[in-house]
Amino acid sequence: MTAHAAARLLITNARLLHPESGELTDASWLEVADGRIAGHGTGRPPAVPEDVRVLDAAGATVLPGLVDAHVHILLTTFDAREAANWTAGYATVRALREAERMLRRGFTTVRDVGGADHGMARAIDEGLAVGPRLVFGGKALSQTGGHGDVRPLSDDTLPCCQSRPAFARVADGVEAVRAAARDEFRKGAAHLKMLISGGVASPHDEVSAVQYTDEEIRAAVTEAENHNRYVTVHGYHPRGVNRALRAGVRCVEHGNLLDDETISLLLEHDAFLVPTLVAYDQMARLGRQAGMAEQSYRKVADVHEAGLSALERAHKAGVNLVYGSDLLGPLHPAQLKEFTLRAEVQPPADILRSATTTAARLLRMEGEIGTLTVGAHADLLVVDGNPLDDISILTRPEQNLRHVVKAGTII
Repeated sequence: MTAHAAARLLITNARLLHPESGELTDASWLEVADGRIAGHGTGRPPAVPEDVRVLDAAGATVLPGLVDAHVHILLTTFDAREAANWTAGYATVRALREAERMLRRGFTTVRDVGGADHGMARAIDEGLAVGPRLVFGGKALSQTGGHGDVRPLSDDTLPCCQSRPAFARVADGVEAVRAAARDEFRKGAAHLKMLISGGVASPHDEVSAVQYTDEEIRAAVTEAENHNRYVTVHGYHPRGVNRALRAGVRCVEHGNLLDDETISLLLEHDAFLVPTLVAYDQMARLGRQAGMAEQSYRKVADVHEAGLSALERAHKAGVNLVYGSDLLGPLHPAQLKEFTLRAEVQPPADILRSATTTAARLLRMEGEIGTLTVGAHADLLVVDGNPLDDISILTRPEQNLRHVVKAGTII
Protein backbone atom coordinates (compact mmCIF):
# COMPACT_ATOMS: atom_id res chain seq x y z
CA MET A 1 0.00 0.00 0.00
CA THR A 2 1.22 3.50 -0.82
CA ALA A 3 -0.18 6.87 0.22
CA HIS A 4 -2.36 8.84 -2.19
CA ALA A 5 -3.38 12.31 -1.04
CA ALA A 6 -6.82 13.50 -2.09
CA ALA A 7 -8.62 16.69 -1.17
CA ARG A 8 -11.89 14.94 -1.97
CA LEU A 9 -12.84 11.29 -2.22
CA LEU A 10 -16.08 9.52 -3.06
CA ILE A 11 -16.58 5.89 -2.09
CA THR A 12 -19.43 4.14 -3.90
CA ASN A 13 -21.13 0.74 -3.81
CA ALA A 14 -20.22 0.27 -0.15
CA ARG A 15 -21.97 -1.17 2.87
CA LEU A 16 -21.44 1.24 5.76
CA LEU A 17 -20.90 -0.23 9.20
CA HIS A 18 -21.97 2.08 12.03
CA PRO A 19 -20.49 0.85 15.32
CA GLU A 20 -22.84 2.92 17.50
CA SER A 21 -25.89 0.98 16.37
CA GLY A 22 -24.17 -2.16 15.16
CA GLU A 23 -25.93 -1.78 11.81
CA LEU A 24 -24.74 -2.40 8.26
CA THR A 25 -26.41 -0.41 5.48
CA ASP A 26 -27.36 -1.53 2.01
CA ALA A 27 -25.47 -0.18 -1.00
CA SER A 28 -24.30 3.27 0.03
CA TRP A 29 -21.88 6.07 -0.75
CA LEU A 30 -19.59 8.14 1.46
CA GLU A 31 -17.98 11.45 0.54
CA VAL A 32 -14.77 12.88 2.02
CA ALA A 33 -13.62 16.49 1.83
CA ASP A 34 -10.56 18.05 3.46
CA GLY A 35 -9.86 14.97 5.54
CA ARG A 36 -13.36 14.81 7.05
CA ILE A 37 -16.51 12.83 6.29
CA ALA A 38 -18.65 15.25 4.30
CA GLY A 39 -21.72 13.08 3.80
CA HIS A 40 -23.08 9.59 3.18
CA GLY A 41 -26.28 7.94 2.14
CA THR A 42 -27.95 5.15 0.20
CA GLY A 43 -28.95 5.11 -3.43
CA ARG A 44 -27.39 7.18 -6.18
CA PRO A 45 -24.18 8.96 -5.13
CA PRO A 46 -23.90 12.72 -5.62
CA ALA A 47 -22.38 14.14 -8.76
CA VAL A 48 -18.79 15.22 -8.21
CA PRO A 49 -16.23 17.10 -10.34
CA GLU A 50 -13.89 15.07 -12.53
CA ASP A 51 -10.90 15.71 -10.29
CA VAL A 52 -12.54 13.95 -7.31
CA ARG A 53 -11.18 10.44 -6.83
CA VAL A 54 -13.95 7.81 -6.94
CA LEU A 55 -13.33 4.51 -5.16
CA ASP A 56 -15.73 1.71 -6.09
CA ALA A 57 -16.02 -0.54 -3.03
CA ALA A 58 -17.81 -3.20 -5.10
CA GLY A 59 -19.95 -4.32 -2.18
CA ALA A 60 -17.22 -4.26 0.45
CA THR A 61 -17.77 -2.97 3.98
CA VAL A 62 -16.61 0.51 5.02
CA LEU A 63 -16.12 1.00 8.74
CA PRO A 64 -14.27 3.52 10.92
CA GLY A 65 -10.54 3.03 11.35
CA LEU A 66 -9.62 1.03 14.44
CA VAL A 67 -8.23 2.39 17.71
CA ASP A 68 -5.67 0.53 19.82
CA ALA A 69 -5.62 2.23 23.21
CA HIS A 70 -2.60 0.44 24.67
CA VAL A 71 0.54 0.43 22.55
CA HIS A 72 4.25 1.04 23.09
CA ILE A 73 5.69 1.97 19.72
CA LEU A 74 9.09 2.65 21.32
CA LEU A 75 9.48 -0.85 22.79
CA THR A 76 10.65 -2.74 19.73
CA THR A 77 12.84 -5.36 21.44
CA PHE A 78 12.91 -7.55 24.55
CA ASP A 79 16.69 -7.28 24.68
CA ALA A 80 17.33 -4.58 27.30
CA ARG A 81 21.08 -4.83 26.87
CA GLU A 82 20.82 -4.20 23.15
CA ALA A 83 18.36 -1.31 23.60
CA ALA A 84 20.73 0.35 26.08
CA ASN A 85 23.15 0.86 23.18
CA TRP A 86 20.64 2.59 20.91
CA THR A 87 20.83 6.30 20.29
CA ALA A 88 17.65 8.33 20.64
CA GLY A 89 17.53 8.75 16.86
CA TYR A 90 17.81 5.04 16.15
CA ALA A 91 15.17 4.17 18.75
CA THR A 92 12.83 6.76 17.26
CA VAL A 93 13.23 5.49 13.70
CA ARG A 94 12.41 1.96 14.87
CA ALA A 95 9.39 3.28 16.75
CA LEU A 96 8.02 5.14 13.74
CA ARG A 97 8.48 2.09 11.55
CA GLU A 98 6.43 0.06 14.02
CA ALA A 99 3.77 2.78 14.01
CA GLU A 100 3.52 2.50 10.22
CA ARG A 101 2.94 -1.23 10.49
CA MET A 102 0.10 -0.56 12.94
CA LEU A 103 -1.56 1.77 10.44
CA ARG A 104 -1.30 -0.83 7.70
CA ARG A 105 -3.06 -3.34 9.98
CA GLY A 106 -6.02 -0.96 10.16
CA PHE A 107 -5.31 1.07 13.30
CA THR A 108 -5.75 4.69 12.31
CA THR A 109 -5.40 5.96 15.90
CA VAL A 110 -3.26 4.54 18.70
CA ARG A 111 -2.82 5.64 22.31
CA ASP A 112 0.74 5.16 23.47
CA VAL A 113 0.91 4.58 27.23
CA GLY A 114 4.63 4.73 27.81
CA GLY A 115 7.45 5.84 25.53
CA ALA A 116 6.18 7.89 22.59
CA ASP A 117 6.75 11.63 22.69
CA HIS A 118 5.78 14.88 20.98
CA GLY A 119 8.51 14.51 18.36
CA MET A 120 7.16 11.18 17.14
CA ALA A 121 3.61 12.53 16.98
CA ARG A 122 4.82 15.62 15.14
CA ALA A 123 6.74 13.57 12.58
CA ILE A 124 3.55 11.67 11.75
CA ASP A 125 1.35 14.79 11.74
CA GLU A 126 3.72 16.57 9.35
CA GLY A 127 3.97 13.60 7.00
CA LEU A 128 7.64 12.96 7.74
CA ALA A 129 6.61 9.43 8.73
CA VAL A 130 3.58 7.32 7.87
CA GLY A 131 1.58 6.22 10.88
CA PRO A 132 -1.68 6.36 12.79
CA ARG A 133 -2.86 9.38 14.74
CA LEU A 134 -0.60 9.14 17.79
CA VAL A 135 -2.12 10.07 21.15
CA PHE A 136 0.81 9.93 23.53
CA GLY A 137 1.29 10.10 27.27
CA GLY A 138 5.06 10.51 27.40
CA LYS A 139 6.83 8.54 30.09
CA ALA A 140 4.87 6.51 32.64
CA LEU A 141 5.53 7.24 36.32
CA SER A 142 7.14 4.51 38.43
CA GLN A 143 8.24 4.44 42.04
CA THR A 144 11.75 3.29 42.86
CA GLY A 145 11.80 -0.47 42.42
CA GLY A 146 8.48 -0.35 40.58
CA HIS A 147 7.35 -1.72 37.24
CA GLY A 148 9.16 1.04 35.36
CA ASP A 149 12.45 0.96 37.27
CA VAL A 150 14.50 -1.16 34.88
CA ARG A 151 17.90 -0.77 36.57
CA PRO A 152 19.64 -4.10 37.24
CA LEU A 153 19.83 -5.13 40.88
CA SER A 154 23.59 -4.49 40.78
CA ASP A 155 23.04 -0.80 39.96
CA ASP A 156 23.22 1.39 43.07
CA THR A 157 23.16 4.68 41.18
CA LEU A 158 20.18 6.99 41.38
CA PRO A 159 18.00 7.41 38.29
CA CYS A 160 19.42 10.27 36.23
CA CYS A 161 17.58 12.99 34.36
CA GLN A 162 16.03 10.33 32.12
CA SER A 163 16.20 12.60 29.10
CA ARG A 164 16.57 9.80 26.54
CA PRO A 165 13.52 8.03 25.08
CA ALA A 166 12.25 5.49 27.60
CA PHE A 167 9.10 3.75 28.78
CA ALA A 168 9.01 5.30 32.25
CA ARG A 169 10.59 7.73 34.70
CA VAL A 170 11.06 7.29 38.45
CA ALA A 171 9.26 9.69 40.80
CA ASP A 172 8.96 9.10 44.55
CA GLY A 173 6.82 11.13 46.92
CA VAL A 174 3.99 13.58 46.39
CA GLU A 175 6.15 16.51 45.32
CA ALA A 176 8.21 14.44 42.86
CA VAL A 177 5.03 12.97 41.38
CA ARG A 178 3.57 16.47 40.95
CA ALA A 179 6.73 17.69 39.25
CA ALA A 180 6.95 14.68 36.93
CA ALA A 181 3.27 14.98 35.98
CA ARG A 182 3.66 18.68 35.24
CA ASP A 183 6.72 17.94 33.13
CA GLU A 184 4.95 15.30 31.02
CA PHE A 185 1.99 17.63 30.48
CA ARG A 186 4.43 20.41 29.58
CA LYS A 187 5.72 18.17 26.81
CA GLY A 188 2.23 17.60 25.43
CA ALA A 189 1.07 14.38 27.10
CA ALA A 190 -2.63 13.73 26.53
CA HIS A 191 -2.82 11.57 29.66
CA LEU A 192 -0.59 10.41 32.49
CA LYS A 193 0.11 6.76 33.25
CA MET A 194 1.04 5.55 36.72
CA LEU A 195 2.43 2.09 37.42
CA ILE A 196 0.58 1.11 40.60
CA SER A 197 1.36 -2.61 40.70
CA GLY A 198 4.04 -5.05 39.67
CA GLY A 199 4.19 -6.30 36.13
CA VAL A 200 5.14 -9.19 33.89
CA ALA A 201 7.79 -7.45 31.79
CA SER A 202 9.57 -6.08 34.88
CA PRO A 203 11.57 -9.02 36.26
CA HIS A 204 12.12 -7.89 39.84
CA ASP A 205 8.62 -7.16 41.24
CA GLU A 206 5.56 -9.31 41.99
CA VAL A 207 2.36 -8.91 39.98
CA SER A 208 0.37 -8.41 43.19
CA ALA A 209 2.79 -5.83 44.63
CA VAL A 210 1.20 -2.50 45.55
CA GLN A 211 3.11 0.48 44.21
CA TYR A 212 2.56 4.16 45.02
CA THR A 213 0.56 5.50 47.98
CA ASP A 214 -2.93 6.94 47.94
CA GLU A 215 -1.46 10.42 48.42
CA GLU A 216 0.87 10.07 45.43
CA ILE A 217 -1.96 8.83 43.20
CA ARG A 218 -4.26 11.66 44.30
CA ALA A 219 -1.50 14.17 43.58
CA ALA A 220 -1.22 12.86 40.01
CA VAL A 221 -5.01 12.93 39.58
CA THR A 222 -5.14 16.55 40.78
CA GLU A 223 -2.41 17.60 38.35
CA ALA A 224 -4.15 15.80 35.49
CA GLU A 225 -7.47 17.48 36.27
CA ASN A 226 -5.75 20.86 36.52
CA HIS A 227 -4.38 20.29 33.00
CA ASN A 228 -7.71 18.95 31.64
CA ARG A 229 -6.10 15.54 31.29
CA TYR A 230 -6.61 12.22 33.10
CA VAL A 231 -4.68 9.43 34.81
CA THR A 232 -4.62 5.83 33.69
CA VAL A 233 -2.98 3.11 35.75
CA HIS A 234 -1.14 -0.12 35.04
CA GLY A 235 -2.51 -2.65 37.49
CA TYR A 236 -3.53 -6.28 37.81
CA HIS A 237 -4.47 -6.92 41.43
CA PRO A 238 -7.42 -5.28 43.22
CA ARG A 239 -5.09 -4.37 46.11
CA GLY A 240 -3.72 -1.62 43.89
CA VAL A 241 -6.43 -1.09 41.28
CA ASN A 242 -9.26 -0.44 43.73
CA ARG A 243 -7.22 2.15 45.61
CA ALA A 244 -6.47 3.93 42.35
CA LEU A 245 -10.12 4.01 41.30
CA ARG A 246 -11.13 5.44 44.67
CA ALA A 247 -8.44 8.10 44.19
CA GLY A 248 -10.07 9.24 40.94
CA VAL A 249 -8.16 7.64 38.07
CA ARG A 250 -10.14 7.43 34.85
CA CYS A 251 -8.79 4.26 33.29
CA VAL A 252 -7.27 0.90 34.25
CA GLU A 253 -4.88 -1.00 32.00
CA HIS A 254 -5.03 -4.82 32.24
CA GLY A 255 -7.08 -5.56 35.40
CA ASN A 256 -6.70 -9.33 34.97
CA LEU A 257 -7.21 -10.12 38.67
CA LEU A 258 -10.13 -7.75 39.29
CA ASP A 259 -12.76 -8.56 41.91
CA ASP A 260 -16.40 -7.54 42.47
CA GLU A 261 -15.35 -4.29 44.12
CA THR A 262 -13.23 -3.40 41.09
CA ILE A 263 -16.26 -3.76 38.84
CA SER A 264 -18.42 -1.72 41.20
CA LEU A 265 -15.82 1.06 41.29
CA LEU A 266 -15.42 1.05 37.51
CA LEU A 267 -19.18 1.46 37.13
CA GLU A 268 -19.51 4.02 39.93
CA HIS A 269 -16.84 6.27 38.44
CA ASP A 270 -17.79 5.61 34.79
CA ALA A 271 -14.16 4.59 34.37
CA PHE A 272 -12.65 2.57 31.53
CA LEU A 273 -10.94 -0.83 31.46
CA VAL A 274 -8.41 -1.74 28.77
CA PRO A 275 -7.81 -5.52 28.85
CA THR A 276 -4.78 -6.70 26.89
CA LEU A 277 -5.33 -10.44 26.52
CA VAL A 278 -3.19 -10.86 23.43
CA ALA A 279 -0.07 -9.71 25.28
CA TYR A 280 -0.19 -12.66 27.68
CA ASP A 281 -1.28 -15.07 24.98
CA GLN A 282 1.72 -14.16 22.86
CA MET A 283 4.16 -14.07 25.77
CA ALA A 284 3.02 -17.54 26.83
CA ARG A 285 3.48 -18.84 23.28
CA LEU A 286 6.55 -16.96 22.09
CA GLY A 287 8.06 -15.09 25.02
CA ARG A 288 11.10 -17.30 25.49
CA GLN A 289 11.95 -17.37 21.77
CA ALA A 290 11.48 -13.58 21.60
CA GLY A 291 14.15 -13.05 24.25
CA MET A 292 11.92 -12.42 27.26
CA ALA A 293 13.74 -12.63 30.60
CA GLU A 294 13.10 -15.93 32.40
CA GLN A 295 11.95 -14.10 35.55
CA SER A 296 9.30 -12.34 33.47
CA TYR A 297 8.26 -15.43 31.54
CA ARG A 298 7.49 -17.28 34.77
CA LYS A 299 5.03 -14.54 35.77
CA VAL A 300 2.90 -14.81 32.62
CA ALA A 301 0.84 -17.66 34.14
CA ASP A 302 -0.14 -15.39 37.05
CA VAL A 303 -2.31 -13.27 34.76
CA HIS A 304 -2.83 -15.28 31.56
CA GLU A 305 -5.62 -17.58 32.69
CA ALA A 306 -7.47 -14.89 34.67
CA GLY A 307 -7.64 -12.34 31.85
CA LEU A 308 -10.52 -13.83 29.86
CA SER A 309 -12.61 -14.42 32.97
CA ALA A 310 -12.07 -10.81 34.07
CA LEU A 311 -13.12 -9.55 30.63
CA GLU A 312 -16.28 -11.68 30.68
CA ARG A 313 -17.29 -10.41 34.13
CA ALA A 314 -16.65 -6.79 33.17
CA HIS A 315 -18.58 -7.19 29.91
CA LYS A 316 -21.62 -8.70 31.61
CA ALA A 317 -21.59 -5.89 34.18
CA GLY A 318 -21.56 -3.18 31.51
CA VAL A 319 -18.10 -1.75 32.18
CA ASN A 320 -16.64 0.63 29.57
CA LEU A 321 -14.30 -1.72 27.70
CA VAL A 322 -11.64 -0.48 25.28
CA TYR A 323 -9.41 -2.36 22.83
CA GLY A 324 -5.73 -2.68 23.75
CA SER A 325 -2.86 -4.95 22.75
CA ASP A 326 0.26 -4.03 24.83
CA LEU A 327 2.61 -6.02 22.61
CA LEU A 328 6.35 -5.54 22.76
CA GLY A 329 9.21 -6.15 20.35
CA PRO A 330 8.73 -9.05 17.92
CA LEU A 331 5.23 -9.74 19.28
CA HIS A 332 3.73 -6.61 17.65
CA PRO A 333 2.47 -8.47 14.53
CA ALA A 334 -0.19 -10.18 16.69
CA GLN A 335 -1.91 -6.83 17.34
CA LEU A 336 -5.18 -7.88 15.66
CA LYS A 337 -5.48 -11.22 17.46
CA GLU A 338 -7.03 -9.48 20.46
CA PHE A 339 -10.26 -9.54 18.41
CA THR A 340 -10.21 -13.34 18.26
CA LEU A 341 -9.52 -13.76 21.98
CA ARG A 342 -12.30 -11.39 23.03
CA ALA A 343 -14.76 -13.18 20.73
CA GLU A 344 -14.76 -16.10 23.17
CA VAL A 345 -16.85 -14.02 25.61
CA GLN A 346 -18.13 -10.98 23.67
CA PRO A 347 -20.30 -10.54 20.56
CA PRO A 348 -18.62 -8.91 17.54
CA ALA A 349 -20.57 -5.63 17.76
CA ASP A 350 -19.39 -5.01 21.32
CA ILE A 351 -15.78 -5.85 20.48
CA LEU A 352 -15.93 -3.48 17.52
CA ARG A 353 -17.29 -0.68 19.71
CA SER A 354 -14.35 -1.20 22.08
CA ALA A 355 -12.03 -0.39 19.16
CA THR A 356 -14.07 2.53 17.83
CA THR A 357 -16.74 4.49 19.73
CA THR A 358 -15.85 3.50 23.30
CA ALA A 359 -12.17 4.10 22.59
CA ALA A 360 -13.08 7.52 21.21
CA ARG A 361 -14.84 8.37 24.48
CA LEU A 362 -11.77 7.34 26.47
CA LEU A 363 -9.57 9.55 24.30
CA ARG A 364 -12.14 12.37 24.57
CA MET A 365 -12.49 12.36 20.81
CA GLU A 366 -16.19 11.45 20.53
CA GLY A 367 -17.53 12.31 17.09
CA GLU A 368 -13.97 12.77 15.83
CA ILE A 369 -12.74 9.17 15.45
CA GLY A 370 -14.28 5.70 15.58
CA THR A 371 -17.43 6.79 13.76
CA LEU A 372 -18.84 7.48 10.30
CA THR A 373 -20.63 10.58 11.57
CA VAL A 374 -20.52 13.56 9.22
CA GLY A 375 -17.72 15.87 10.35
CA ALA A 376 -15.56 13.10 11.81
CA HIS A 377 -12.01 12.47 10.63
CA ALA A 378 -12.16 10.39 7.46
CA ASP A 379 -10.32 7.43 9.01
CA LEU A 380 -11.78 4.44 7.22
CA LEU A 381 -11.24 0.78 6.42
CA VAL A 382 -12.57 -0.98 3.34
CA VAL A 383 -12.83 -4.70 4.05
CA ASP A 384 -14.27 -7.75 2.39
CA GLY A 385 -16.95 -9.44 4.48
CA ASN A 386 -19.02 -8.38 7.48
CA PRO A 387 -17.18 -8.07 10.82
CA LEU A 388 -20.52 -8.11 12.63
CA ASP A 389 -20.95 -11.71 11.49
CA ASP A 390 -17.30 -12.73 11.84
CA ILE A 391 -14.96 -10.43 13.76
CA SER A 392 -11.97 -12.52 12.67
CA ILE A 393 -12.29 -10.89 9.24
CA LEU A 394 -10.34 -8.00 10.74
CA THR A 395 -7.49 -10.27 11.85
CA ARG A 396 -6.51 -11.19 8.28
CA PRO A 397 -5.67 -7.87 6.60
CA GLU A 398 -3.58 -9.55 3.92
CA GLN A 399 -6.78 -11.27 2.72
CA ASN A 400 -9.60 -8.90 3.63
CA LEU A 401 -8.30 -5.35 4.02
CA ARG A 402 -8.60 -3.58 0.67
CA HIS A 403 -7.84 -0.02 1.73
CA VAL A 404 -6.84 2.03 4.77
CA VAL A 405 -7.87 5.68 4.63
CA LYS A 406 -6.47 8.14 7.17
CA ALA A 407 -7.79 11.71 7.21
CA GLY A 408 -9.04 11.24 3.66
CA THR A 409 -5.74 9.89 2.33
CA ILE A 410 -5.68 6.39 0.90
CA ILE A 411 -2.66 4.55 2.33
